[in-house]
Amino acid sequence: MPLEAWEEDFAYNRIRNYVQKRFNRPGLPDLNAMLFLIGVQELGRWRNDFTKEEKQDLMHIAVCRLMAYDGHYEFVGRDDDGWPHYELVSKIPPQDLRGQEKLLRARIVRYFNELEEEEGYLDV
Repeated sequence: MPLEAWEEDFAYNRIRNYVQKRFNRPGLPDLNAMLFLIGVQELGRWRNDFTKEEKQDLMHIAVCRLMAYDGHYEFVGRDDDGWPHYELVSKIPPQDLRGQEKLLRARIVRYFNELEEEEGYLDV
């Protein structure tokens, strides 16, 4: 059963608040920050000196990971440096920017809910 718009917003903002508190940030993270964080989580290691290209790659990894929920991408393995790689399985139906953001936000909620179930640490 799909969530109502306010429920989706509440769930997404709950996670944003968690991330803000967890990383002691002055403001709520935007969508790009959330994607970056998921990319780092999928990479499995943190560095303070990611290059601009690596940051873009991490965000791409996040999008691939999130779109794997719908079968659009499939995890194919890691390269010699440990970076995850995905393969496009089916095209994502075209959407306007608002539709893309809504889709990503819903998948981010799912991702963090799964982390919470596995790790049990999302305490907001």
